[in-house]
Amino acid sequence: MKPVQTGDPAPLFVQNCNSEHGRYSFDMAGGRANLLVFLPPENAAVAESLLRRFRDLASCGNNAACRIFSVVSGPGSLSSEIATLSDIVLTDDDLKVRTLYGFGVSDTAFVLVDPALRIRDVAGPDTPDAARRLARALSDVMRNDDRPVPALMLDRILEPEVCQTLIRYFHAVPPVSSPVLTQSADGKPLAMADRSFKRRFDRTLKDRALISALQGRIIRRVVPEISKVFQCTVTGMDRMLVACYDSSDQGCFGAHRDNTVNGARHRLFAISINLNDDFEGGDLWFPEFSPRGFRPPAGGAVIFSCGLLHAVRPVTRGRRYACLPFVFNEASKAFAAGQMSG
Repeated sequence: MKPVQTGDPAPLFVQNCNSEHGRYSFDMAGGRANLLVFLPPENAAVAESLLRRFRDLASCGNNAACRIFSVVSGPGSLSSEIATLSDIVLTDDDLKVRTLYGFGVSDTAFVLVDPALRIRDVAGPDTPDAARRLARALSDVMRNDDRPVPALMLDRILEPEVCQTLIRYFHAVPPVSSPVLTQSADGKPLAMADRSFKRRFDRTLKDRALISALQGRIIRRVVPEISKVFQCTVTGMDRMLVACYDSSDQGCFGAHRDNTVNGARHRLFAISINLNDDFEGGDLWFPEFSPRGFRPPAGGAVIFSCGLLHAVRPVTRGRRYACLPFVFNEASKAFAAGQMSG
């Protein structure tokens, strides 16, 4: 069992924890630095001391730039001090997280993960001045938080009259509040309301002429660019809807990925087409890479991998209307089917 090393992608996991939801999916930890603290089942005093010193040096924890996860395996691992020093305590009784990261049950280790979910540094109780070393590594991560985003922005995908037709279609009947797509403990898709995380209204496109007009323009103007830039051929399209983020409730969408639950794993690329530009806020951004926001002109689009963590900032004036389809191909459909079958 070989421990993770600097430069490796951080192994992703879902594990029981002390949050209100009871479980944590580490793929949602992107966009900020994270320190994983692996605590031994007994005698964690050395780890406590090192963690306390790191927090003091780095001024982190408590939802600051670096979130601290303590990984405990057995009741002796968790002291009141560790619980106080941690943002989230992961209960790793089945050793899932330890195994993924290459540590034995009795090992003490500190793993610093950067906002792109890559290993930045690994230290242990025998590492010389480990707390200061980790704090310096965190400082370096924070200084390099604006990297190029692997997204494609195109203008003139939809003509102004098409944009206006789609906006009128949205308002023809009352839209519905858009749910968050997640899944139950047994893996079944689950749509739930969470207005602290997502405030958006949707109307599904059912007009065949509008669907055909939209698909035709995406096939002619977007699909060839996806093939050229991402070296990927897409053959299908789903979720044809018009969405609205309204400043009246500061419409927004928290950081998420578009292909992590059953029913969505076939998605390859998201196509976010703005239908208007007379609003403020509402930028699309990618926390793993940069705080820089993307805002295509009316009729323009941002195209990006569904695996990228992304979010929509609150709309502060007016309304942002958008058309938000996904594209996929036969290989991604087969992959998704395989994931669901076992």
